[in-house]
Amino acid sequence: MLSLHDVTSYYGKTPILKGIGLALDKGECLCVLGRNGVGKTTLMQTIMGLTTSMTGKIVLDGQDVSARNTAERAKAGLGYVPQGRRILSKFTVRENILLGTFAREDGKSAVPEICLELFPYLRANLDKKAGLLSGGQQQQLAIARALATDPKILLLDEPTEGIQPNIVADIYASLARLNKEMGITLILTEQHIKIAKILSNKFMIIDTGRVVESGFTDNLTQEVVDKNLSI
Repeated sequence: MLSLHDVTSYYGKTPILKGIGLALDKGECLCVLGRNGVGKTTLMQTIMGLTTSMTGKIVLDGQDVSARNTAERAKAGLGYVPQGRRILSKFTVRENILLGTFAREDGKSAVPEICLELFPYLRANLDKKAGLLSGGQQQQLAIARALATDPKILLLDEPTEGIQPNIVADIYASLARLNKEMGITLILTEQHIKIAKILSNKFMIIDTGRVVESGFTDNLTQEVVDKNLSI
């Protein structure tokens, strides 16, 4: 479904990611781990085409998307929930979700039922200004907006950062359903090892822009964690 081949990614002339490779099949879930500032967000932005430039190759569902812009990658099947959510606070919940439909290949422009089924609060507040929502509710909205693109792969950058625990549980239950029941491939950055082990079947640890460990989540042992993630 997605593969990266020797990808080096730049902000300006500075390489942030160096020689990254990965391969994901349909319906897999990859958790990207690492200390702050090592390149996790840059990996997500590179896949979405949001960095200055890159070398190497990105293949999505059999298509080389390396030279495509962000909008074209979204239409090809990438949905993105950025760190910090970036919802439009003066738009309503409904309007924020509908923004995602512009990237759909099928041309549908209605709020998808799955968004409202997963997040009942949004259904009850479609005409509420998004800026009035709590942080956790805004994250639910950001995920719904990404789902409205009808993605094959959903990228989530720190999806539970700064969110109250009860909504964290709801968000991860929703992600598990999208992955396990609907077969949407997930890539998420995460700080919580416990969540990574529960949700993902593969992991990748990045340090100073390079992959230092990767494999199946069953092999994410405490020894690996202590070696690569302890401060």
